Amino acid sequence: MFCTIFRSISLLVLAASAVAAQPVEPKLYSEMHWRQIGPPRAGRARALAGVPGQPNLFYIGFDNGGVWRSNDYGSTWTPLFDSQTTGSIGAIAVAPSNPNIIYVGSGAGIIRPDLATGDGMYKSTDAGKTWTHLGLRDTQMIANVEVDPKNPDRLFVAALGHPYGPNKERGIFRSTDGGATFEKVLYKDEYTSANDVRIDPSDPNVLYASLWQQQQGFYENGAFGGTDGGIYKSPDGGTTWTQLKSGLPPIIEANLAIAPSDPKTIYAMIASPGGGGGRRPGGGTVNFYKSSDGGATWVISGNDPRPLGRIGGGDLPTITVDPKNPNVIYSCSTVFWRTEDGGATWSALRGAPGGDDYQKSWVNPENTNILLVVSDQGGVVSANRGQ
Repeated sequence: MFCTIFRSISLLVLAASAVAAQPVEPKLYSEMHWRQIGPPRAGRARALAGVPGQPNLFYIGFDNGGVWRSNDYGSTWTPLFDSQTTGSIGAIAVAPSNPNIIYVGSGAGIIRPDLATGDGMYKSTDAGKTWTHLGLRDTQMIANVEVDPKNPDRLFVAALGHPYGPNKERGIFRSTDGGATFEKVLYKDEYTSANDVRIDPSDPNVLYASLWQQQQGFYENGAFGGTDGGIYKSPDGGTTWTQLKSGLPPIIEANLAIAPSDPKTIYAMIASPGGGGGRRPGGGTVNFYKSSDGGATWVISGNDPRPLGRIGGGDLPTITVDPKNPNVIYSCSTVFWRTEDGGATWSALRGAPGGDDYQKSWVNPENTNILLVVSDQGGVVSANRGQ
């Protein structure tokens, strides 16, 4: 009986093989097409830019995924950087006076245990169709790029430098010839990175920058950070700098934002030693500071610890001020927060549960209902102020 069953199975297998060997008519599957069904998620994005006069147009950059563009409010995205020698992006800046000119700083714009390095600065003069490598190859990680609002050839770069060892190609760099050459204009030492740089929109000769003394270890939690960085101001286009101290604690790390409608109003998310505020793993604290006199003096604004979250090394929340209202500020953390009273109270716009760690935000200056936010899982867009 066993032999009979075995012979029957063998015949069935041979018959199936004969059928499988016959060619399949193409007309049977010619109407079938692949389509994406999700999930529509991505890796960590730290870089972003929008174009004020084109509210449908956005750019985002990933730690390990290149530069992408959407021209339909984020519904679909097109890769722009696949042919370049790096896919690690830390900063994107569109020239306000010429949106065809785009600058990209490579290397993940956040130093933390999981990171990626790049190979310097890039530029496009045709809205991302083609790219030219500019230099600053050994900066390895670039946190921010700012372009003069009236002169697309004048820009500043905040370079983090080598994450695991000392190097001199870090600090604030300036170019006045569209990136053909760069000059290092603010530098402390081989272990102090430039974490942020901002141009006063009412006077492009006035700049603010933050330096961050830090170094990653080759094992988890092996990093160190010191207080030899701080917040600096330049009144002469970056030639000379003065450290701002009045009302400020010793600073480990700081992220900055200028109120476009009132440039004397400046906000800073600051990590410092000591207690109070939002706690940092391993000690230290984070507080939200405000200056109403162009950085001359500072005070803590509000005492709500919630927007101070995600405060591990390199995870200090970034902030963005509404272009039309100096009292409206957005904070990117494990939750995307907004305050409408200068930091006294905050409300959650988007966040847990959901798994996103929000990294940076952009508000359209011509229509402040339009928000672009990037996170550990890609980018999101709102056209109704986060509703």
